[in-house]
Amino acid sequence: MVERKTRRRRPYTTGDKALDEKIVQLVAESGAGANADLVQEMIMTALRLDRDDAERGEQKLVNAALKEFAYSFRVFKKWRDQRKVSIFGSARTTPDEPAYEYTRRFAEAMVQQNWMVITGAGPGIMAAGHEGAGAEKSFGASIRLPLESEPNIFIQGNAKLINYKYFFTRKVTFIKESDAFALLPGGFGTMDETYELLTLMQTGKSDLHPVVLLEEEGSTFWSDWLRFTEDQLLGRGLISRDDLHLLYHAKSIKSAVREITHFYANYRSQRYADGVLMLRVKRLPPKDKIDELGHAFKDILGRRGIRASEPSKVEIDDEDELDCERLAVHFNQSSFGRLRKLIDELNRY
Repeated sequence: MVERKTRRRRPYTTGDKALDEKIVQLVAESGAGANADLVQEMIMTALRLDRDDAERGEQKLVNAALKEFAYSFRVFKKWRDQRKVSIFGSARTTPDEPAYEYTRRFAEAMVQQNWMVITGAGPGIMAAGHEGAGAEKSFGASIRLPLESEPNIFIQGNAKLINYKYFFTRKVTFIKESDAFALLPGGFGTMDETYELLTLMQTGKSDLHPVVLLEEEGSTFWSDWLRFTEDQLLGRGLISRDDLHLLYHAKSIKSAVREITHFYANYRSQRYADGVLMLRVKRLPPKDKIDELGHAFKDILGRRGIRASEPSKVEIDDEDELDCERLAVHFNQSSFGRLRKLIDELNRY
């Protein structure tokens, strides 16, 4: 098995030693703490853009993206420890359509489980999510479009409403801040979000999260999509059978809520430490059950398998989930659908 190694980073500079020293001094005088090295690099990157004659439009893009990320992080910081579900679906869904009421009821049910809701700030499915969750439990991620529209009435004036210029900063925020995703019927935007979610998890660029396909009784939107996925993607060998474990087609609001909340029944989070995947859980299975899991999932594990572990040095240094138990998993870093099944097994405990 090939594991991720910790590589020594090459010094990052502007190419001007005297300027680098001034930046280091500036950051020190600013009072930057443990992340002073990153602050230095961000300043150096900005200066390198200009020194490399980046066009004004390119510099505006970087500037706007950095500011959007900074503001988003600040808004979400207060609720960092609160579980959140993102809701995606069509802005064209009208309040009299069954999908609207279904979404409203789903959001309401998630709030009853002490979750918060993140969705866009427009009409349709987004408005339904905010209506069901209520203003106190809602975040709105608005995107500025050529044909400007006001945020829906349920999120207007909310301090948790964020306006984005770029889709990519908005999508990164959805991925970063969400613990689960509920996908309702929608158009190109919903398809884009669906495939990006699955691609990021399939390739290990995002932690695993519950992804639920949700539609009201009588709708065939997702069943038709799944049929296409199985016939054309799986049937042609373009994805693997295990990739389909990355999503769940809910038959009811109750089953959707159960799928999302059960994912965190025992499992808490994951992190790589020197190439080893650390799965953090509330309770460890008994030793004999851990051995059984190692045997059952040996197809995705290296020779050291899976074992109970103390926190790694990087976790201790970052004070990262130190209240959890953890398993060190020598994962092949490619079979993420199978890894999802392993997490499901851990949730039995």
